Amino acid sequence: MESILEPEVIVIGGGVAGLAAASFIAKEGRRVSVFEQSHALGGRAQTKEQNGFYLNIGPHALYRGGRGIEVLRELGVEPKGRVPSVSGSFAVKNKIKHTFPAGTVSLFTTSLFGLSAKLEAARFLASIARIDCELLMNVSVSEWLDRTFAHNEVKEFILAAFRVATYTNAPDLMSAGTALAQLQKAFDKSVLYLDEGWQTIVDGLRDVANKAGASIHTAVRIDAVTREADGRVSGVRLSDGTNIRTSAVLIASNPATAVSLVENGSDTSLSKWAERAVPVRAACLDVALSRLPKEKATFALGIDRPLYLSVHSASARLAPEGSALIQTAKYLTPDHPDSAEDVERELENLLDLVQPGWRELVVYSRFLPDMTVVNSLPLAALGGTNGRPEPEVIDVPGLFIAGDWVGNEGMLVDASLSSARKAARSIASSKAAAVAVSI
Repeated sequence: MESILEPEVIVIGGGVAGLAAASFIAKEGRRVSVFEQSHALGGRAQTKEQNGFYLNIGPHALYRGGRGIEVLRELGVEPKGRVPSVSGSFAVKNKIKHTFPAGTVSLFTTSLFGLSAKLEAARFLASIARIDCELLMNVSVSEWLDRTFAHNEVKEFILAAFRVATYTNAPDLMSAGTALAQLQKAFDKSVLYLDEGWQTIVDGLRDVANKAGASIHTAVRIDAVTREADGRVSGVRLSDGTNIRTSAVLIASNPATAVSLVENGSDTSLSKWAERAVPVRAACLDVALSRLPKEKATFALGIDRPLYLSVHSASARLAPEGSALIQTAKYLTPDHPDSAEDVERELENLLDLVQPGWRELVVYSRFLPDMTVVNSLPLAALGGTNGRPEPEVIDVPGLFIAGDWVGNEGMLVDASLSSARKAARSIASSKAAAVAVSI
């Protein structure tokens, strides 16, 4: 236990944000300990191997133009995978498959739109890269759609594109600037589906942190971040009563957990963020098949329903040769009223439409009725990503946070990794400032 008794920095949470932050901190020569309460690292980035299939916790995609891949490469972790093809894609409306308008030819040949709507959609797609998203951070998706498009079918299509890019189904709350920035990344460089799943990122970050000298501990629960009389961080208390002193703690978890961990956390600025947080949720049905009934049907996006289907194994190594792994999802509203049974049936019906005959070929299936995708959606009322908290918690000296709800850069894992890097730099600079004062 000696290695964890005197760390200079403690990181709470062994997901990608916590591991990345620990890697950066350790590379600066600081003694850092990571504590993860579960037995496995990775959090929502874990991958389950089942009968030769690699199942992420819901559909995952790494944006090639996002901060996340930049941070991973800076740490020496190179994601391996492939860009999914746009061929074999469908837009589903009124339970009918239409050619998905992924380019100029498919846009003007699809039966999804009439001619005037096609022209309006084409104008938007041609101009998306030039949109200044910063000017729309305080505008909701619903408001922006209403004032930008004349055709309802185009509004539906763009809203569906926003859902798949952000995993979010809350147009009255979501920042249009944030949604558009995410869509720009998708159009610019697309995404990667990762070979053998996102566990490869987790394992890569763990190896980097270990090599840099970080001390990583699983199945250890932190009960509290303790504080001095003046409010600054004094250390942490483990569930077995052990107190570990340190002057810097980074919490890589969700807003509510952060508040609950910090002594008198309800009196801090963290409490404000926890109260305002609106989690992004999705229901996911993953099916591993002995073969794919329709080899060319690899993607489907619901237009009038918030549904998604993608054969991830068509791009990445996620299934045995000749087999297939399909991931489906329903993007849930913040107050979704549907029962788990109804949602699962809806996703099964989508599979019936796109891959008829799949039921007889199931090797393994898993249904996740209500999973958290993002801990807090970027609200238009708070200025989108610009309204999120910074990694350094100013009113609790020595306390830092990281995660998909922290910092002004990107969404999803892009936000997690960029905030982890920024938190690590803030810790380094705060230490440098402390040294300068002492001298």
